[in-house]
Amino acid sequence: MIDDVLNYNRQFVASKGYEKYITSKYPDKKLAVLSCMDTRLTELLPAALGLKNGEAKIIKNAGGLVISPYDSAMRSLLVAIYELGVEEIMVVAHTTCGACHMSFREFKHHMLDRGVTEETFDIIQRCGIDLDQWLEGFHDTEESVRRTVDTVSHHPLMPKDVIVRGFIIDSVTGALEEIK
Repeated sequence: MIDDVLNYNRQFVASKGYEKYITSKYPDKKLAVLSCMDTRLTELLPAALGLKNGEAKIIKNAGGLVISPYDSAMRSLLVAIYELGVEEIMVVAHTTCGACHMSFREFKHHMLDRGVTEETFDIIQRCGIDLDQWLEGFHDTEESVRRTVDTVSHHPLMPKDVIVRGFIIDSVTGALEEIK
């Protein structure tokens, strides 16, 4: 599959398909969106939000979560604010998310089947990583959004004038529901 992508890319560049996407690194709408990496949202999310290329920073991960005040999602949001001029943040979870009810216990069987050993799990745990917590999803989407909004808005490095709001997008229709 990667070779197919590379072949397409060569044709894309040769035909100057990139020209309609040229923009600056600064988001025109001074907006960042933290959302899930779910494939259903790849085109639906920006379309439902009315966002075009160059208008917002879109940060994606499994579940659209900030699981720790110092994880990569939070780091990306802070970079978006201090380096790129973001003034508002939307946390956008979605219906029927795969991260809902996700757990290390489920993953562990798959990992063992794919060659990861029990010894590897023990080494990781001894390094201070709690795999149960690190690979835990969430069980209530609204509460997950509230928790992420709270973590972002009360982060010690977050400027008080940045607006942070949370939403759930319907994975089919794109309808947004604000979570208070």
